[in-house]
Amino acid sequence: MTRSWFPKGRIGRSVVAGVTALVLTAGGGTAWAVNRYVVDHVQIADVAAYEAAQSAGGAASPGDGTVTGATYTSKDATVTVSTHTTGSGSSTVTYYVADVVLTDATRLRSAFADNEFGTNIVANTSAIAADNDAVFAINGDYYGFRDTGIVIRNGVVYRDEGARQGLAFYRDGTVQVYDETATTAEQLVADGVWNTLSFGPALLENGEIVDGIDDVEVDTNVGNHSIQGAQPRTAIGVVDTNHLVFVVVDGRSPGYSAGLTMTGLAELMRSLGATTAYNLDGGGSSTMVFDGDLVNNPLGKGDERGTSDILYIAR
Repeated sequence: MTRSWFPKGRIGRSVVAGVTALVLTAGGGTAWAVNRYVVDHVQIADVAAYEAAQSAGGAASPGDGTVTGATYTSKDATVTVSTHTTGSGSSTVTYYVADVVLTDATRLRSAFADNEFGTNIVANTSAIAADNDAVFAINGDYYGFRDTGIVIRNGVVYRDEGARQGLAFYRDGTVQVYDETATTAEQLVADGVWNTLSFGPALLENGEIVDGIDDVEVDTNVGNHSIQGAQPRTAIGVVDTNHLVFVVVDGRSPGYSAGLTMTGLAELMRSLGATTAYNLDGGGSSTMVFDGDLVNNPLGKGDERGTSDILYIAR
């Protein structure tokens, strides 16, 4: 999705602070919008300590992994990253695939920007990955742009406001699309859920492309635009238990990568062997990091845009 109203991320902080100070003195709807969508609202200031206090438990300890070329291998995780280009001219599409096989599903973890939970708190994917010693990471669902959705991360409940179609990762390695409004975070944790994502839509279910996905609107509110059309994308696919594919598609860069429609993304995920697939935050936020390096080329400029969270595998 696109959030082009004000700059975000570490570089934009000073600009945002100045604009906020001016607008808040003016009052009215604009001041409300800045407060809602720009100003940081920290609800938990030390996520690591919070998770420890909640006794999430069950997480696998990082193994003695090694990186050989574009592959990371440890006793409980194998990650192989590859780059692909299709089409030509203005129809060229460049995308990146991480094939991930786990022996312990809890090796796939989540982390928040600046180790804080709340709204509008952002950092680059590479920065969050470095803070958490991640060998592999992608941007998450940008939970911090909204105050709805079920947010369970690393076995701990952070938010229980069911609103949309979510994705649940279970401790046994299964992954399921589910209706957030038909359950609770407490029940999901009791059922063995380790992480949830709240964005969408689901792209594939039972190996079939979901009808109507090109017409879906996500977060069509202040400072945000449609996710329809050919766009940069991030998606997760499920090949089998503990076998996942993560895809980042570059876009909005004619001649380098035009991006994909939602249906095009679903077709790509199916071609990679996924039977279930789910769309995450896209646009300038679509980023993949491996072994400390930014793998893709966001918007053809190589500059990351801040996001609120990542999914990652620690070294």
